[in-house]
Amino acid sequence: MDILFQNITAVTMADKLPVILGAYVGVTDGKISYVGKTAPQEHAGQVIDGRGHVLMPGLINAHTHISMTPFRGYGDDHDLAEWLNDYIFPKEDLWDDRSIRAATLLGLAEALRFGTTSVSDMYYFCDTICQCVAESGIKGNISRAISLFEEDFCFDKYVPCQQMVELKEKWHGYDGGRIRIEASIHAEYTSNEKLWKALAEYAINENIGMHVHVSETKSEHESCLEKYGLTPAQLLDVYHVWDTRALAAHCVWLDEEDMDLFARRGVFPIHNPNSNLKLASGIAPVRKMLDKGLRVALGTDGVSSSNNLDMFESLKLSALLSNASTLNPTSLTAWEALKLATINGALAQGREDECGMIAPGLDADLIMLDFTQPHLIPCHNPVSNLVYAASGHDVVMTMVRGKILYDHGEYPTIDLQSVLQEFHDYVIPRMFGGEGKEHPNA
Repeated sequence: MDILFQNITAVTMADKLPVILGAYVGVTDGKISYVGKTAPQEHAGQVIDGRGHVLMPGLINAHTHISMTPFRGYGDDHDLAEWLNDYIFPKEDLWDDRSIRAATLLGLAEALRFGTTSVSDMYYFCDTICQCVAESGIKGNISRAISLFEEDFCFDKYVPCQQMVELKEKWHGYDGGRIRIEASIHAEYTSNEKLWKALAEYAINENIGMHVHVSETKSEHESCLEKYGLTPAQLLDVYHVWDTRALAAHCVWLDEEDMDLFARRGVFPIHNPNSNLKLASGIAPVRKMLDKGLRVALGTDGVSSSNNLDMFESLKLSALLSNASTLNPTSLTAWEALKLATINGALAQGREDECGMIAPGLDADLIMLDFTQPHLIPCHNPVSNLVYAASGHDVVMTMVRGKILYDHGEYPTIDLQSVLQEFHDYVIPRMFGGEGKEHPNA
């Protein structure tokens, strides 16, 4: 046994013994090898005393744009259309590989700091993003977001599509599947049927996932209905977009028929409460989706629209929003909310056989939180505290496949100081010129 956590509160997410007080959890060769209430007989190379701490599966951020760290706080207090067209899209034209690398590593460091062990990322410059994911040790389902505005289209000649193909050939299955490549239609309103048909066919033939923004705003949803007589979910279904494992980000304005369709197709709605609130997009009907059998997962979206990558913040908001919108204080329980970011996230990523729970045989994707902090005392129920009281700042250790990637302020796989220097010296000046400041004292 390589590592043994002892005397720790383990939130396993398993139906049997979901919480084990004074637990012992062993890690061998990157896998969870022991879970129990008594000490294993096998010797451990490293013993971590977990008194006053909670061990749980790493959180899975099922929808984000990890590289958008330079846009944190930029263009705040605008609606989605104005924010995208007037602030974000013009700045994205300034990206290059060097700036993407620093921005991505900063985002990954933030994700690891807050207890995220796997991300579903949709963006551009994905080869560089994959390289950063490879170096950091985190898991990633990476997709090249593709838009199409012109009618003239050929899959074999359209550069974004060919970038996706090259990405899949180079990175899909890297390090035993730690990196997976997915197809991505940015959204219905930024593309047309030629792209939908071609990407759906590619994803189905290559047996890879699909990642799409769906019905994020009321105007998007209603404009599609007016133009096509179908909702975005229904329209994309006509072109077989949902005929593979698919993630539908946001889903704020899904109607009953959309939910039934997604249930039949096995689509995974990804709830992004922070972003939806900040951009006033609305409140996703999570309770209704769950009642229809949909396996809703959780994301932060990018820091440009949520301002941080703290999945614990998304956990709390998901529960509170569901309760408030239904006027039912038990609409989404703490346990159900935690499932969104663990078990359901693993399902959405196609990783249900490797993570999402603390159970023997699964990858040791684990995080440890310090529950001796004043705001976590007393602890009548560890699950309740995790959802309603904890934050990413309480995470003291993040581990993926048994490898510690964050430990009490240290990043063994990321040179954070060099990343910050590059971010201040190159990324901010390139992206903002004289507009932005490198840091508060600049």
